Amino acid sequence: MARTNSDDLLMEDDLAAAFLNEDETTTPVETAEPAVEEVPQEEVSEEEIVEDEWVETDEFPGQLAVDVYETADKLVVKARTAGISKSDLDVSISDNILTISGVLSGGEDEQTTRWHIQECYWGEFSRTIALPVQVREDENSVKAELKDGVLTIMFEKEKTEAPKKIAIQ
Repeated sequence: MARTNSDDLLMEDDLAAAFLNEDETTTPVETAEPAVEEVPQEEVSEEEIVEDEWVETDEFPGQLAVDVYETADKLVVKARTAGISKSDLDVSISDNILTISGVLSGGEDEQTTRWHIQECYWGEFSRTIALPVQVREDENSVKAELKDGVLTIMFEKEKTEAPKKIAIQ
């Protein structure tokens, strides 16, 4: 069923009626501003605020941001991995599914008594990517390099034969 402009006007009227008091009226182009109620706030200690701001995320490993692109003969995956050593990275591929995981350590300090800002992710991370093209998975066809905080993985693309025309008889 196609919508018409008059349908839109009816919808606006219905929405306006739902949000306005019975004694208020409006035209289709007017909008109602919601009333702002002041809610009394109780006094909260600074310690309570700091504790409430932080949510434990140990259950969910951090996500790793990646770029994936291809050239004529390669598929390239790049990920920013600043602060991660080679020994803390694990890269694997199986059935054209790439998994990059590891641990980013260094954010903990036993002498810390209170955090003021904590934006950096520290801990385990993992990223699994279904590669968009078929790649060769043998060791000689894959090259991984960690340089200047960027992990670059280059795969040779599988050679695919051009479609063959089938004659119809």
